[in-house]
Amino acid sequence: MTQPSQQTFALPTLTAMVVGSMVGAGIFSLPQTFGRVTGGLGALIAWGIAGGGMLMLAFVFQTLSRRKPALDAGVFAYAKDGFGNYLGFASALGYWTVCCLGNVSYWVLIKSTLGALFPVFGDGNTVIAVAVSSVGVWTVHFLILRGVREAAALNTIVTVAKIIPILMFLVFVGFGFKADIFAANFWGGADAGGLFDQVRGTMLVTVFVFVGIEGASVYSRYARKRSDVGVATLLGFAGVLCLLVLVTMLSYGVLLRPDLAGLRNPSMAGVLQAVVGPWGAVFISVGLIVSVLGAYLSWSLLAAEVLFSAARMETMPAFLGAENRNKVPFAALWLTNLLVQFFLIMTLFAEQAFLLALKLTSSMILLPYLLVAAYALKLAWSGETYVEKPEGRVGDVVRAGLATLYTVGLIYAGGLKFLLLSLVIYAPGTALFILAQRERGHRIFTPVERLLFAAVAAGAVLAIFGLATGRISI
Repeated sequence: MTQPSQQTFALPTLTAMVVGSMVGAGIFSLPQTFGRVTGGLGALIAWGIAGGGMLMLAFVFQTLSRRKPALDAGVFAYAKDGFGNYLGFASALGYWTVCCLGNVSYWVLIKSTLGALFPVFGDGNTVIAVAVSSVGVWTVHFLILRGVREAAALNTIVTVAKIIPILMFLVFVGFGFKADIFAANFWGGADAGGLFDQVRGTMLVTVFVFVGIEGASVYSRYARKRSDVGVATLLGFAGVLCLLVLVTMLSYGVLLRPDLAGLRNPSMAGVLQAVVGPWGAVFISVGLIVSVLGAYLSWSLLAAEVLFSAARMETMPAFLGAENRNKVPFAALWLTNLLVQFFLIMTLFAEQAFLLALKLTSSMILLPYLLVAAYALKLAWSGETYVEKPEGRVGDVVRAGLATLYTVGLIYAGGLKFLLLSLVIYAPGTALFILAQRERGHRIFTPVERLLFAAVAAGAVLAIFGLATGRISI
C-alpha cells in the first residue's frame, strides 16, 4: 500500500488558516460589545493598543519561525524549548482547552441564532440543539479524518465565503454612515464613565477576536516554504485588524451608543437592519453561521494538532501521537471531540459552569501567548541564534519586550479571579503530564517545576474554596 505524500500548504492556504481561525463569532458582536462600554474615541484607543500589542506578537511569531525553524509545533514548542517540560505542557493544555471551549461556544451560538426562527433551539442549549450540534461535531470529525489537506482546502473556501458578508456589511453601512451620529457617540456619553474605564472595558474583548493569530505557526510543519509562516501571520493579522476596526467604527455612525448597547447579538445584524431593512438581519445571520462553521473547522484542526505535536515531543501521553493512513492525528482528534461532546452535554445541566468555562478562555489563552513572547525576548536578550545572524537583534528585543508587556497587562486587566479559576483546569490536567513523563521513564518534575505545580495546585484549591463559599462569583 502506497503512503500518502507529505502534505504541504502554500502561502494562501496558511494565510487562510490565520484568517479562518481569527474571524469567528466575535466580529459579529462588536457593535454591541463596544457600544455597551465605550464611545468612538475609547474604541479607537482600544484598537490602537490591541492592534499594536498583537502586531508585536505577530512579529514575534515571524521572528521565531526564522530563528527556530526546527520548532514546527508553534505555541507549545516555543514554551517547551524556552522554559522546560512543565510550562510547555501547560501551554499545550491551555491552548487545547481554549480550542475545545471555543468550539462548544460556536455550536451554541449557531443554535441560538437559529432559535430566533425556530424556538425549539432556544438559546442553543436545548436537547434538540445539543443533538443537532452533536451531529455537526461528528460530521466534521470524520471529514477531517479523511485528510488534513482536504479539510484545509475546505477551510480556505469557507474563509472566502464568510468574508463576503462582512465586506458587504462595510459597503452598505459605509453608505448609511452619518457624521452627526458618529460625533454624538465619539466621547461615549456621561453614562460610559471615564476614558480609562471605557478602554479597559474593551481590552479583554479584543483578546477573543485576535485569538487565532498563531494559526500559521501551529501548522508550520506543513509549510511549503518556512518563510511563508511569518508572512501568512502578518498578512492575516493586517487584514483581520482592518475588518475589526471598520466594523466597530462605522457602526458608531449608524446608531447612537445606547441603541448599539441594546442590540441583540449578532449585533451586526441590527446595525445593517437599521440601514437596509429587515433583510439585512437575515443576511448577517446567514453570514454568522458560515463564519462560525469555518472557525469551528479551523479550531478543530488546531486542537488536534496541538495534542499531536505535544505527544510527539514527549509532553503528552504517547497514544496522542498516533496517525492514521491519511496522516491525520486521529487519537488527538478523537480526544478533542469527545471533550467537545462532553461540554455540549453539560450545557443541558450546568449552564453556569459552562459560562464560567467560557470566561476562562480569555485568561487561559494569555499564558501560551505570554510564554511565546517571553521566549522570543529570552532569545534576543541572550543572543542565542544571533551569533551568525546578528542583524535585527535590537529590534527583536524591543518587539518581544513590548509583546511580553502587552500580555502581562492583559492578565492584569483580566483580574486575579480568572487567573485563579484557570488553575482549576491546569491542576487536574497535570495528570496527563505525569502520565507522559512516567511512560517514557523521565523525571516528572524538576525542583523548580515541583514548586510551580505546588503553586498551581494551591491556587486551584483556593479558587474552589472561593467558589464554594461565594467569595468568587461568575
